Amino acid sequence: MQFIQATLEDLDKIIVLAHKIWNEHYPEIIGQEQVDYMLKKMYDAESLKQQMLASDLFFLAYPTENLEPIAFISIKELEKGNFFINKFYVDTQTQRSGVGKLFFEFILRDFNPEVIRLQVNRMNYKAINFYF
Repeated sequence: MQFIQATLEDLDKIIVLAHKIWNEHYPEIIGQEQVDYMLKKMYDAESLKQQMLASDLFFLAYPTENLEPIAFISIKELEKGNFFINKFYVDTQTQRSGVGKLFFEFILRDFNPEVIRLQVNRMNYKAINFYF
């Protein structure tokens, strides 16, 4: 598994992956109308570009060099050693394969946070169970 920091040239990969994951996972939790709204608001090229330029670090997970990414994360250091994960998504086809765990271990190892926070929708039981 390779974890590579995304650049502005990777926006299309993030957009495609976000749309796939959100449309497969979230409609039963928040409804399709809210999914469409969130994708338009948070996952269009301009929004992602602004997030990257505002200090969010995006990383893509690749199973091998020649394949498309299967997960992405966005993390921001709020203050020294204090991090916030804005986004952490794994392709629904590869969930429960260890990808999320490896990705999270990469963040812990490479950033060595003292504190790491995130928010999860209270009805997103898959995500909640992953973190516990």
